Amino acid sequence: MQQNSVSLIDQAKQLGLLEEEFHKICEILGREPNFTELSIYSVMWSEHCSYKNSITWLKTLPKSGTKMLAEAGEENAGLVDIGDGLACCFKIESHNHPSAIEPYQGAATGVGGINRDIFSMGARPIAQLNSLRFGNIDTDRTKWLMKGVVKGIGDYGNAFGIPTVGGEVYFDDCYEQNNLVNAMSVGIVEVGKSISAGAGPAGNPVYIFGSATGKDGIHGAAFASKDMSEDSINDLPSVQVGDPFWEKLILEASMEIIETGAVVGMQDMGAAGITCSTSEMSAKTDVGMDIHLDRVPMRQAGMKGWELLLSESQERMLVIVEKGREKEFEVIFDKWDLIYAQIGEVTDTKHVRYFMNGVLEADIPAESLVLGGGAPVYKRTWTTPSYFAEIEKYSIDQIADITLAEAKEAALKLAAEPNIASKRWVYEQYDSMVGTVNQSTNLPSDASVVKVKGTNKSLALTVDCNSRYVHANPNIGTQIAVSEAARNIRCTGAVPTAITNCLNFGNPYNEEVYFQFKSAIEGMGEACIKFDTPVTGGNVSFYNQSTSGQAVYPTPTIGMVGIIEAPEHRMSLNFKNEGDAIILIGNPKNDLGSSQYLAKLKNIALSSCPDFNLETEFQLHLLLEKFSHNQILNSVHDISEGGLFITCLESAMQGGLGFDICSEQNFRLDAYLFGESQSRVVVSVDPSKIAEVQKMASEFGLPATHIGTVTDKNIVVNGEQFANYGEITDIYNNAIANKLNA
Repeated sequence: MQQNSVSLIDQAKQLGLLEEEFHKICEILGREPNFTELSIYSVMWSEHCSYKNSITWLKTLPKSGTKMLAEAGEENAGLVDIGDGLACCFKIESHNHPSAIEPYQGAATGVGGINRDIFSMGARPIAQLNSLRFGNIDTDRTKWLMKGVVKGIGDYGNAFGIPTVGGEVYFDDCYEQNNLVNAMSVGIVEVGKSISAGAGPAGNPVYIFGSATGKDGIHGAAFASKDMSEDSINDLPSVQVGDPFWEKLILEASMEIIETGAVVGMQDMGAAGITCSTSEMSAKTDVGMDIHLDRVPMRQAGMKGWELLLSESQERMLVIVEKGREKEFEVIFDKWDLIYAQIGEVTDTKHVRYFMNGVLEADIPAESLVLGGGAPVYKRTWTTPSYFAEIEKYSIDQIADITLAEAKEAALKLAAEPNIASKRWVYEQYDSMVGTVNQSTNLPSDASVVKVKGTNKSLALTVDCNSRYVHANPNIGTQIAVSEAARNIRCTGAVPTAITNCLNFGNPYNEEVYFQFKSAIEGMGEACIKFDTPVTGGNVSFYNQSTSGQAVYPTPTIGMVGIIEAPEHRMSLNFKNEGDAIILIGNPKNDLGSSQYLAKLKNIALSSCPDFNLETEFQLHLLLEKFSHNQILNSVHDISEGGLFITCLESAMQGGLGFDICSEQNFRLDAYLFGESQSRVVVSVDPSKIAEVQKMASEFGLPATHIGTVTDKNIVVNGEQFANYGEITDIYNNAIANKLNA
């Protein structure tokens, strides 16, 4: 018996469980687990499913608000009231590890999974966004990964018929081995008609429908909960294979079965497959389930019980049906030509029991498996990162200011930087309009804007995070991530409503990484409270780190939704008229901290976070709201990567116009043109309204400096021709395509 215990402990460790967790399992069961039960606990107690190393801090985030219809963790995705009897359902999740070894399927199935989270709640998806991060664009590996990821997202989303309306793409050496693929989906549902993930009373039948179950994705959740290594390619079976056409059929069938009123609960089968959906739905309503695995439609003959339980085959849903109404569902499944089967029933045992050909293979208390129940919770220790000492040594005085001639050269180089240049090589592969009125197509803005059909409202959507800022100061950098998301939303004329987050970090057992994580959560909470944007939920992705110790920059990606109440509130970023006045709102600083100019042109990797003050940022948002209601601006564009010059360039190019601006003499030229200090926007107005704009800004304690004029395809700085319009436009638009095709 002792020898068997030792063997089981070894098995548990191989499956990713700690020895203390093995003993806890024995205590819960009152006996030693068998291999199937160990496998179940290994995926359900993995970081990917249990959040065991993060939940303590996640609970500190603000989760309640006047528009919240479902608090974080209550359902598969967030749900907020947008008025007119409608709710917006949205969520962001990662598919990092799978995309690092099989970029096409890894990214495609990430898109499929996040959309199922939305329509499993009864919401019809209307828009997708993504946040992508890769290593050095000049390496063959990055080119391969980027091409595969973008094609995977495009092929799946385009075939599924949901537009990709926005996103972000960043490049940095820290992502060379651990690229990040964060997918966000947004849907609409009538208030009161959303579907929960509960199971209801005993006796209700349990159905699986969609695709058949195969061996792809087995132990995928455990795979996502360990560092990447040279041997990770051996985990390729942990990467699922997607089929967007199946997903489209499942979407339509799901919408139709919901209309019957007989759906008790529904959940997609994402991480941990059947195991996750059956245990979570049981625990949510304090019931149990008896599941007969031999009834599960199989893609491959002879699959074992544990393989069926842990498979993460895509395009599958679990639905609990009101007893006696099974036939109504089966008619709909047949109509949409879906594979389906009744695989079990709800019980009053509070246990999930899994049978294979009549043999009981696992018997586990459902509550013991899930987040918020018996899953372990750890409070990790942290220490201040050692690289902070290098950041403290940085001073802008170490960098010589530049002449106007040097600034011209710097501007061309920045326009070609992949983190700044147009991402059109990416977004041109996505269908951005199918099935949804994308109002950003003809009127570009800092956040994507989509029409809410049947109303006068629109939704503003964005994903944001500058991980270089977060690396420099995890607390302030994350405040900036939330603030920039809210600023982008405000620049469309929308009111920020709520966020979802995708928290990408290294190994949580690394104390410096854990410092980054807890500090980021603290900063996020502070900013979300300030902007009244509660956290609806999201995803934690640890272990974005190689076994050699190289971790990604801390990357807490913020997905945010805002509401534009009326069409006349809409604002856009493109310059409109030659002769309009260009006004800088906000305080310029002699600050180059963590800027693209400093990192890419001066090769200074470690520097301070850009200047930022949360209260100043908040006042800017209130001013932007007033601007949108007064309809005084012709354009508004926030200052971010590349600084003031790039902001003006983007507004000019989007309007087919140019600009003539002057820097202020009491500021360094490099910092004035290329610094990234926060809480600033560039607006254009009719010259007759300059004084009115300045007066409105002063009411919020903000300067509004008239810095120049919109011109006809002419770029002038400090009285000199600064760049050839055709040359810099070509560089900006084609830099990424040229790199990838080199």
